[in-house]
Amino acid sequence: MNASELVRNSEPFLRYLAEWEAGWPAMALADVAIDPARAAIVSVDVINGFCNTGTLASERVQGIVAPIVELFRLAEAVGVQQLLLVQEAHEPHALEFAQYPAHGVRGTVEAEAVPELKALPFFERMQVFSKNSIHPAFNTGLDGWLEAHPEVTTFVVVGDCTDLCTYQTAMYLKLRANARQLPQRVIVPANCVQTFDTPLALARQIGALPHDGDLLHLVFLYSMQLNGIEVVRTIM
Repeated sequence: MNASELVRNSEPFLRYLAEWEAGWPAMALADVAIDPARAAIVSVDVINGFCNTGTLASERVQGIVAPIVELFRLAEAVGVQQLLLVQEAHEPHALEFAQYPAHGVRGTVEAEAVPELKALPFFERMQVFSKNSIHPAFNTGLDGWLEAHPEVTTFVVVGDCTDLCTYQTAMYLKLRANARQLPQRVIVPANCVQTFDTPLALARQIGALPHDGDLLHLVFLYSMQLNGIEVVRTIM
């Protein structure tokens, strides 16, 4: 199939994706945390290295910081105690740097949570899981936490990037639940997730792979929904 055929054949689905996005529902926090003791907010990579400084910092990603902080405030106010931060804190010579420029090295400001999260009065009560890959559970301790908290049956996943670490986290939680026959919900509010954008012209200029942020954001959210994850516009 050549490029023209691919574009032509994909047009109906792309139009469907746009219509699907327009129809995302809003969800009330009361419908998410029906029992606050059984809910958790899982924030993925809301760190300086993706939001504020460094080679992978993105204005698109920085734009989700405010709604994520507000969601944490609302959740904590209604009694949600399980507030998790899954964050990259790479080894200085991480193998992942063969795929992406060096970023989020442990012990540097890039690997720290953004100031807006740190300013929350309950920040010190958040559980931090440091990772050396885009996966949330490989060598992070998250699996042990999940084993120790079987009472948590609803997970709200927020953060970046939609098609990388956030996708891996939401899918991991859902597929783990499926494999164990656990009736758990995984919910992704679209206003609290985002990915970066590398236009084709820029990618060619710097010798990188292009990355269409708008398209990949939608496609990966759609893939999540295909797999039983609830995609909503926002949680209020």
